[in-house]
Amino acid sequence: MPQIPEKIHELTVGQLAARSGAAVSALHFYESKGLITSRRTSGNQRRYTRDTLRRVAFVRAAQRVGIPLATIREALAELPEERTPTHEDWAHLSEAWRSELDERIKQLNRLRDHLTDCIGCGCLSLDTCVLSNPDDAFGERQAGSRLMVEPGGGRQKERRGQAGG
Repeated sequence: MPQIPEKIHELTVGQLAARSGAAVSALHFYESKGLITSRRTSGNQRRYTRDTLRRVAFVRAAQRVGIPLATIREALAELPEERTPTHEDWAHLSEAWRSELDERIKQLNRLRDHLTDCIGCGCLSLDTCVLSNPDDAFGERQAGSRLMVEPGGGRQKERRGQAGG
């Protein structure tokens, strides 16, 4: 990993990419989403402060555990004067995100368990298939997977799992 002398207080996008492990395109994307900021030189080149390395590390760590970028942006925006997140900030935010992640894990476990149930069928045509018809939206009225025309000309997709019915 290339070392940057301490006297250099700003990084080019290439230096930031090399030090953070993030692609230049990812850094541009993060900037477009308001996760990091840069200033422009007279030649219109981006320059990032050294603390942007910590912000990028924070964003990438949060992404690795499944936190959406919008949620990460909200968390960073809550920091005073948009400062770099500290260890304490991460501890506080990770605790807040823990219940969201726990719920997502429960949903994924349920999905995995139901997927195993459907493998024997193969066509997702079970009378009450939780994958192709999770809320059984039209099951009370009629069986079968088809596009239905609702009164008033609106169209709504039937979510029943039974094929050809």
